[in-house]
Amino acid sequence: MDPTHSPLEIPPEQFVRRVEKGEPFQVLDVRAAQRLASGRVDIVPDERFFNLRGSLLVEMKDFGPTGLDKTLPLAVVCGFGRDSRRIARHLTRAGFDALSLQGGMSRWVHTLVARELTPPANVDRLVQFDRIGKGALAYLAVSGDEAVVIDAPRHPEPILEAAREAGARIVAVADTHAHADYISGGPALANELGVPYHLHPADNSYPYDGTPGKLVIDALQDGRELRVGGATLTALHMPGHTEGSVAYRIGDETVLTGDFLFVASVGRPDLGERTEEWTGSLWHSLERARREWPASTQVLPAHYASDKERDGDRAVEARFGAMRARNTPLAIEHEADFREWVQARAGAFPEQYRRIKAINVGLVRVDEAEADELEAGRNECALG
Repeated sequence: MDPTHSPLEIPPEQFVRRVEKGEPFQVLDVRAAQRLASGRVDIVPDERFFNLRGSLLVEMKDFGPTGLDKTLPLAVVCGFGRDSRRIARHLTRAGFDALSLQGGMSRWVHTLVARELTPPANVDRLVQFDRIGKGALAYLAVSGDEAVVIDAPRHPEPILEAAREAGARIVAVADTHAHADYISGGPALANELGVPYHLHPADNSYPYDGTPGKLVIDALQDGRELRVGGATLTALHMPGHTEGSVAYRIGDETVLTGDFLFVASVGRPDLGERTEEWTGSLWHSLERARREWPASTQVLPAHYASDKERDGDRAVEARFGAMRARNTPLAIEHEADFREWVQARAGAFPEQYRRIKAINVGLVRVDEAEADELEAGRNECALG
């Protein structure tokens, strides 16, 4: 038995693995319905997701009207994993195979699921860390006894543990851009480890009024090479989602595209309220990729919108040539048509993105409670 949780609890990472292996879990969220707007466990089909108040469930003896199926495993979810334990116990006594999601939504939104990728030449290990609750992706690349972390979340402990397991020292931390949907863990991690934090200087400012940021960065420019063990990462300036968006090319085989390019779409050029200008930049960045990247290039983005962007091993990745056939904006051939496509989809974005941007350029500090509130829910970084 795992000593870190009770028999009636299931850690989020284990829950994800079991769902991905095909176990037909139901999810029972016992929070108030209005809480679902800030995010929910959405990795099961809608017909197996239920929202019922816990205070009603604990009084029930006949569960037929709820629609819950006693023949299927059931994960019970609350805010912090306390009420769900009590309700899981009640349901177990009633004949359900019920487990409480350990830590509730508070832990779910930070859960990272590690997925091993086929590493390019001179890289010994390349790991994608899937933040299921956000649809966000971080990376660890190990070469020899050195490693680099890219697009780190606020709680990077699983990434640090993976580096320790590989016997590698993290020598650099980098972001592909100044994120809007979550608070970057990059600056704090780099400071803690005493290593450089890499960011393009155009993103070290608040895009809504141009206020200079206060981050201490090792400034990237297009073509800048970062050496990690025997591997070379080359920064490619790909503006459009932000002014300072970069992709990191590892050798000739792999590109970490950040939010510039996703498997099924592109990063929104409207999040900085300079849509016309940034749409033009994004178009030129796409043109550069089409011109320079071979069809065999492995594309690894920083976000995803749905499971349709996963491959057979559950990783979020694709070959560039295959993407050109399925990614609608990438396949558009003329700038005027691209601008029209963007204009039809650009619009309102979550108001908290403004504050997250200010945090991510060092202008504002928040405590853990506010940070969790700001980060609630999945990302809205893709057009489509």
